[in-house]
Amino acid sequence: MNLPNSLTIFRILALPICAWALFKNGGDDSTWRFIAWSLFFIVGMTDVLDGKIARSRNQVSSFGIILDPIADKAFIATALIGVSVLGRIPWWITIVILLREISVTFLRFAVIKREIISASKGGKLKTLIQNFAVGFYILPLPSSLYLPRDLLLGAALILTITTGLEYFKSALKKSAPSR
Repeated sequence: MNLPNSLTIFRILALPICAWALFKNGGDDSTWRFIAWSLFFIVGMTDVLDGKIARSRNQVSSFGIILDPIADKAFIATALIGVSVLGRIPWWITIVILLREISVTFLRFAVIKREIISASKGGKLKTLIQNFAVGFYILPLPSSLYLPRDLLLGAALILTITTGLEYFKSALKKSAPSR
């Protein structure tokens, strides 16, 4: 057990607290929405921190390689499902995003013995945009910011689909027999 793996485990264990804060007082209390956003933000920053520490200290481990993407998916799933339950994001968007996240994770596990599929630049941008977009649905924003928030979610959705297709296309290319 090293610090990056401990942070990843913390991230997973903290998610029920984030969800509890999101739903506190029916999910409509501005104070609790800000608290929920703050908790999600802190948990999200541990993802950035654990990766930097793992690389800088040469503490990248098989355990971390497997658990980190699971923690990432649990993080976005908790937030997306929470805001969909509260009626802030349509369920079809949550389903599309989660299906992509789960399918790419399964793809990574399917080929892990042959290769490790690292996150692409597009995948990292997708994660950043997804997290910001969903975060804006957690925050109690004034209605004047709904359109920019919705456009950001639209960009996240487009990046989610396109990067998912890129991962599968790349995996198929690598697994195709050479002539």
